[in-house]
Amino acid sequence: MDAHATISPDHEHSVPFFWPLTAALTLGEKAIETMQRNLDFAAEAGEIENPPAPEWASANTVRLDMDTMRLRAFRPSAGGSGLPVLIDAPYAGHSATIADYDQGQSLVQTLMANGLGQVFVTDWKPATPQMRYFGIDTYLAELNAVIDDLGGEVHLIGLCQGGWLGTMLAARFPGKLRSLTLAGSPIDTDAGTGPIRQLAHSLPLAVYEEMVAAGGGTMPGRFMLTGWKNMHPGKQYLEKFETLYRHVEDADYLARTEKFASWYENPVDLPGRYYLEAIGQLFKENRLAKGRFVALGRTLDLARITIPLYLLAGEADDITTREQVFRAAELFGTPADQVRKCLVPGGHIGLFMGRETLKTAWPDIARWIGQLG
Repeated sequence: MDAHATISPDHEHSVPFFWPLTAALTLGEKAIETMQRNLDFAAEAGEIENPPAPEWASANTVRLDMDTMRLRAFRPSAGGSGLPVLIDAPYAGHSATIADYDQGQSLVQTLMANGLGQVFVTDWKPATPQMRYFGIDTYLAELNAVIDDLGGEVHLIGLCQGGWLGTMLAARFPGKLRSLTLAGSPIDTDAGTGPIRQLAHSLPLAVYEEMVAAGGGTMPGRFMLTGWKNMHPGKQYLEKFETLYRHVEDADYLARTEKFASWYENPVDLPGRYYLEAIGQLFKENRLAKGRFVALGRTLDLARITIPLYLLAGEADDITTREQVFRAAELFGTPADQVRKCLVPGGHIGLFMGRETLKTAWPDIARWIGQLG
């Protein structure tokens, strides 16, 4: 063979192993750049779909390790006084780290920076098969035990679903709470016209029971995650990856995306009984708002709640509409002059970790709590 003869590109491309290299040589430098970008995108897409577990942003210790939760204690570097502040994190399918999400996006850090000296978070545990029969009463009883361990009285901040559990505790055990802050908490689940309300009323309870049965008595977090994503399918299954591809060379964007994915893409399993009670009795039948919910043997009357109340809602929140939150002011017995309401821009998750809300709304809430002692 002539040493100077050239190999036909068509022949070379027929060898699969060498195809990427020969394609790049044929198409030029632009092809190499495109190929690298595609490889980076594929790797990053895999990272955000299967991220590591979320981590706490602030140093903390486990004060109590219980069947349902680990009670995490956070302490400021200096200053701070008053009663303990207990953040009742949502137990709705995601980690409690939303309360201490990241540096500069931490509700815990914001409260401590504004004078609150003892801050605790309920770090609810993922349900195991052994926990499948835990009901709302189980969680209410352990929340009550936590407050006893903290001295018998606290300021409670309920985030989302943690708000209705905190409301139950305030009604069932008067005197245990000095104040109650409800952030994006569905108290009257019939109020407003959000998609969660519509979904709760449109799907028969049997559908939810079948999902729990498929989970062996627990409600798998992956089922709930699919449901949340399907509320905005275009954003979750198309726009997210289009945006990722455009920003695949932006290190700051990738870091933020990976951080959020570690929280969002790691859903938490729930006990089947707890989940079905919440869907059936709270979201379908609205028993708490109607004065028909029975907690630890007693029917709860929200009018018995007379403590200072702070209500925080998001203008664009389609998980818990503002009406579901603000209706608490009418249902509770708290005097009107001891009720504060705040409507902020943004959606649901931003209420707890959005930079703007943490900078504007939460310092006011912290000062309000501090003035109550």
